[in-house]
Amino acid sequence: MQLRNCHNFHDFRQLAKQRLPGPIFNYIDGAADDELTHHRNTKSFESCDLVPRVLSGVGNVDLSVTVMGQKLALPVYCSPTALQRLFHHQGERAVAAAAAKFGTMFGVSSLGTVSIEELRAAYPTPQVYQFYFHKDRGLNRAMLQRAKDAKVNIMMLTVDSITGGNRERDLRTGFAIPFKLTIAGMLQFALKPAWAVNYLMHEQFKLPQLEEHVDMSGGALSIGRYFTDMLDPSMNWDDVAQMVRQWDGQFCLKGIMSPGDAKRAVEIGCTGIVVSNHGGRQLDGSRASFDQLAEIVDAVGDRIDVLMDGGIQRGSHVLKALSVGAKAVGVGRYYLYPLAAAGQAGVERALSLMRTALERDMRLMGCTGISQLTRDNLRFR
Repeated sequence: MQLRNCHNFHDFRQLAKQRLPGPIFNYIDGAADDELTHHRNTKSFESCDLVPRVLSGVGNVDLSVTVMGQKLALPVYCSPTALQRLFHHQGERAVAAAAAKFGTMFGVSSLGTVSIEELRAAYPTPQVYQFYFHKDRGLNRAMLQRAKDAKVNIMMLTVDSITGGNRERDLRTGFAIPFKLTIAGMLQFALKPAWAVNYLMHEQFKLPQLEEHVDMSGGALSIGRYFTDMLDPSMNWDDVAQMVRQWDGQFCLKGIMSPGDAKRAVEIGCTGIVVSNHGGRQLDGSRASFDQLAEIVDAVGDRIDVLMDGGIQRGSHVLKALSVGAKAVGVGRYYLYPLAAAGQAGVERALSLMRTALERDMRLMGCTGISQLTRDNLRFR
């Protein structure tokens, strides 16, 4: 299969599977435990039907939205994801360039492989920084200040990852944290020599957001120490409220799944929340993001920008989430498979297909702007 023959999410996934060593593909593709929540994230959209209006005069369609003060040309953004350089040598640069071309925002992870400063300087589009909370409060303050100095637009604190989910696919191949490849895992790398050549011929793998704070001389093992020794599972609302005050700007909590937590986010001064279960990669058996969206929008949607991620594979999924009340929708695997398949060209193709689908489906819905999408357009089975 070639990139030009990729027409949907499943095509990109298949091409990524052909090109990546098994352990890396399964790192993207897998989720926690039995992966029930991961699959339910997409399946949840099936119980919701769109109700189109006709003869509405939809010559022009405006897909733009404003989210946490950022004007986006698309209601879809590229969520922050870790270790992108492992998937393709262009890593975050490919995602940032594609997001800039399509006028939307992208996220950079604390475990990103390109520095926030380089990305902020090179790509004139809104940038989100995804932050992990550390035991060392001084380290938190230093990393927050670094992001502020880089003029990052939105601080996004991940609140559902105080410990890692049980990702059994990674355990089988040894691609867990810390990495300790099994014989089967090493064999799968040997079967994809083109990936290895590509990886070795480009710049050395590094984690620039952490290199000043974490001794990476142990290579991949250092990441394991980072998670086990440095992150703080005792993080609480008072800690986050202090971060919000220090940041003094657009501040978003990623991983909110209950109305009560959404209300607390409003109370401590957050300007956005992401309804998310981390793509099913943390607590398996938790509710699908889309199934929980309406309850949270009804609780706080008039006071804070509510975003959603999880399970988005098509434009119609985005329209359903927006109709329920999400201001914008984040995608992860939707752009990671294309990144792995073809770098920047892959991400651009994926975003192009999404934009085309959104324009087409908006016309078929009889809507000229995102604000016209309401629950009147939906019926739940």
